[in-house]
Amino acid sequence: MCWPPSTPSSHGVSFSQNNNVDDRNMTESTDLIIMGAGPGGYHAAERAARNGLKVVVFEQENVGGTCLNVGCIPTKTYVHSATFQEAVVRQREVVEQLRMGVKTILSHPNITLIRTRATFVDAHTVQGGDRMFTAPHVIIATGSSSKLLPLEGADHPRVVDSTGLLRLEQLPAKLCIIGAGVIGMEFACLFQRFGSKVTVIEYLKECLPMLDADIAKRLRKLLEKRGIEFRMKTAVQSLNDIDADVILMATGRKPNVQADFQNAGFAYDERNGISVDDCYQTTVPGVYAIGDVNGRQMLAHAAEMQARIVVDKILGISSASTPSCVPVPAAIFTHPEAACVGPDEDQLKAAGTPYECRKAFYRANGKALAMGQTEGMLKLFSEPGAGPILGCHAYGAHSAFLVQEASVLISMGVTVQQLRQMVHIHPTLSEILLAAAET
Repeated sequence: MCWPPSTPSSHGVSFSQNNNVDDRNMTESTDLIIMGAGPGGYHAAERAARNGLKVVVFEQENVGGTCLNVGCIPTKTYVHSATFQEAVVRQREVVEQLRMGVKTILSHPNITLIRTRATFVDAHTVQGGDRMFTAPHVIIATGSSSKLLPLEGADHPRVVDSTGLLRLEQLPAKLCIIGAGVIGMEFACLFQRFGSKVTVIEYLKECLPMLDADIAKRLRKLLEKRGIEFRMKTAVQSLNDIDADVILMATGRKPNVQADFQNAGFAYDERNGISVDDCYQTTVPGVYAIGDVNGRQMLAHAAEMQARIVVDKILGISSASTPSCVPVPAAIFTHPEAACVGPDEDQLKAAGTPYECRKAFYRANGKALAMGQTEGMLKLFSEPGAGPILGCHAYGAHSAFLVQEASVLISMGVTVQQLRQMVHIHPTLSEILLAAAET
């Protein structure tokens, strides 16, 4: 449960004057300290500043975080580039343009951006460089980093993480990817399209474990037909034995926790990140952790949502919904793309949840036929008897749009029967969702 706001005022907050200095220890006072300027951090800063809070943001790297600089934005420019060399140039231009937008957000007069690493002195005192600040509220948004396996040969220059792969200037003839999660599968599609011979090695029996197994298998089989080689249920013992020009270690990400977190006194561990409650407050009142560092959902849009929830709590603004009832959709930008929201079929079975599964196929949709994009399927899960929608998993052209609609319906408690009564534009891919409801 969310704890009530701890500082009363017209918005639940008592404001301080930015840069007030305590002469006894040269500690400056502010309303809110944010550690990190990724999607969670800069959205929290913007929302707080617009509502009158004085905010200090610490960031030692480029603003924008992983997603903007070395994650979802660069890879999406690769998706929409015709050649590898075009992609290399274009992604730098797009990233710089968006980075400038974040810098503009952080130039708000109520925001002080300090370009250095921040460390905790105590729960409400943070130091960066030669400056020290204290605040009643602190948001930790330090993000995550690549998780690498300690395999033989991992220190060879040809072994890279996703950041290293984006820095390549030349297209590798042979690319081996360790891991068939989101990062591995997206890069497999990208580099195969550019002309690399791609091999994906995965320890699990299926790719993309966040997807419904049926959906994931169908997508993998399609990619195999296009020339990507998959070695499933395979454990890598040594990277030295792999025949490839470049090896991508796509084995997940880990929360960026710091040793100085101990000074703040909240609970955390290196594997799972910082422990938080339903409103992303740590075990220390007034200290919050949002985004990848809390290990809950390593998605940029999840970090943004968490930022809004935390700042609203600080301001004393009541939310119409609680975080636990807000579904968080996810998209995987393979070719074709895949997306999901809510539980998959295996999860529903494991939980003993009564459900009905409805399917619809792209090949029966007029717009998909007209586009020449007939490969794809959508699965819609609901309570029995055309009851409330529980989840939606899909792969196929623009499946993220279909799942986004399902996500809205789930958050509103819409039933399958109500979905059947909703008019969808013809001809559009959105009719695939309607078709599933009508089965």
